[in-house]
Amino acid sequence: MTTPTEAAAEGNEFVAAEVGSRGEFVATVTIDRPDARNALNATVREELTAAFEAIAADDAVRVVVLTGGEGSGAFVAGADVTELRERGPEEQREASAFPRVYETVAECPKPVVARVNGHALGGGCELAQACDVRIAGEGAKLGQPEIGLGIIPGGGGTQRLPRLVGEGQALKLVLSGELVDATDAAELGLVEEAVPEAELDDRVDDLVGSMADKSPLALRRAKEAVRGAAERPLREGLEFERDLFVGLFDSHDKDEGIDAFLEGRDPEWRGE
Repeated sequence: MTTPTEAAAEGNEFVAAEVGSRGEFVATVTIDRPDARNALNATVREELTAAFEAIAADDAVRVVVLTGGEGSGAFVAGADVTELRERGPEEQREASAFPRVYETVAECPKPVVARVNGHALGGGCELAQACDVRIAGEGAKLGQPEIGLGIIPGGGGTQRLPRLVGEGQALKLVLSGELVDATDAAELGLVEEAVPEAELDDRVDDLVGSMADKSPLALRRAKEAVRGAAERPLREGLEFERDLFVGLFDSHDKDEGIDAFLEGRDPEWRGE
């Protein structure tokens, strides 16, 4: 049976979506524009946005893997520079209207894991930053090279990157345009793990499988709580966490999870 996520991607030119190939309740969203190394043009952005909007409402999905197609050597090589060249300020302001694809990914209520299977540069690095967890193959390179084009990152790179790696490291990357390999990116905190290419799929599948086994309601609340930490002072964040925590005590999944633990069996989640 076709899921709402898969239906939303039918007929797409560059973005595919499938559910179940990496495990039950796991959606895989693949950007496949090999001739342009998966660069983010308007069509890719529109198709990604539609896929993630469908995922948000699809009960068949608990966790998302976002990756690049295998034929391009890239996760996403950046924005489509030819589109940028033709725009003036007003056209770019319209193209940058919120919510953009970066916010759509970041605000997806379900965990999103970036499978960084090649270069993630410029807008591609920003798209990876919008995901919740990033696992990179060791051959990948990441960075914000926009400064070399006479512009700055415009998809969240000046805001999300400092939150991941600290202000000094973010400034070094943004002001120099230097790229870092996956191992260095892991040391900086730009990706959570760098693994050999041959192990990338196994590691991603293990990780998303461990997430997809959990209560979809608890996954949603946990992501909401951690994401909210960057937007709140500590005391306000603690109160926000408390409210989300307490709210789960009125759920089926809380009772089912504890009962299953006490009875030594696997829980049967309802997401409610």
